[in-house]
Amino acid sequence: GAIQKGMPHKSYHGRTGRVFNVTKHAVGVVVNKRVRGRILPKKLNIRIEHIKHSNCRLDFLKRMQENEAKKVEARAAGTKVNLRREPLGPRGAHFVSTKTNKPQIIEPIRYEFIA
Repeated sequence: GAIQKGMPHKSYHGRTGRVFNVTKHAVGVVVNKRVRGRILPKKLNIRIEHIKHSNCRLDFLKRMQENEAKKVEARAAGTKVNLRREPLGPRGAHFVSTKTNKPQIIEPIRYEFIA
């Protein structure tokens, strides 16, 4: 595509891509776009004002530092520590009060044929 000013098309907003070219005012980025059933790599020239670094790498490095600190503490204590990311489990059980919240019977509306 031609190098131009302005923002990329709305279908590319918020997408993560990989830089393949750097010019004076813009950056060439390869972005995957879904077209019907397939995914096409699209090359875009985007102005520097419209891009920002992805935080996924920073999050990964932060997690690695935390894991290394946990390993050092576990070695010092002589215990084993789980460093994997665990999904949230189910919430704990609790009682629901019906003092102010009366149970409601829900049923579908009966169909009436009008001739």
